[in-house]
Amino acid sequence: MREYYIVQFGTNQIFNLDSYFVSSIKGTIDSIQMLLKIGRINDAYSLIRKYYDSTLINIYTELYLEENYSIENLIVEKIEKWRNGTESIPNYRSIANYINNSSRLSEMNELLKIDDRYKKIRDRCNDNTHYNFYRNVLLNDNEIHNPNRIKYLDLIKKDIQNLFIQHIAYLFWINDFYMRSCDYVDHLEVGSTPPEDSEYWVANFIEEIFSEIVIPIRPDIYELIKKNTKMQLI
Repeated sequence: MREYYIVQFGTNQIFNLDSYFVSSIKGTIDSIQMLLKIGRINDAYSLIRKYYDSTLINIYTELYLEENYSIENLIVEKIEKWRNGTESIPNYRSIANYINNSSRLSEMNELLKIDDRYKKIRDRCNDNTHYNFYRNVLLNDNEIHNPNRIKYLDLIKKDIQNLFIQHIAYLFWINDFYMRSCDYVDHLEVGSTPPEDSEYWVANFIEEIFSEIVIPIRPDIYELIKKNTKMQLI
């Protein structure tokens, strides 16, 4: 199934900002994988913190554009200045507060904040980045015997899965059409009539994400998204 681009309004960018965000985040995940292969668990957590931040920045920019774009405000100045390099993005606390206090995301926030898992992930990232405990120092030495190494690797796997779920939960909540398969557009491009309701068909890889990751770990989030979208989720 080929890719197709979705136009995003509110900036002078031709292509959707999210396309570049996702590509950049993929690069961070690749870097985390490389570090784990050579046993640098502590360094990996520093990049997990970057991964955490980048997903929230992605959601912040998407949400801010949606809430501030209008026919009277075709260019959302705050995001456009960040995009063209004349103004920096707000700090992490401001971004997190904007997301947490959004009425648009209130139902999703309620589920994501049902426990303290994301606070614990953030704490682990900070502990490793700043060497808050001596054990964090040892996690970067791949030559010493560490009986807890497998435990930490399992924890990293769970942390990344939960961050991934948070990201797509927000992303699909704001723009559920991101789940769409390309069948509808394909028919239009060749001049044929798209099958009925094909604009609500979900891409195969999205269904795999839900069935392999979201549903086993956070079925509550899956049910909330399914309940509130016209997209034909599994």
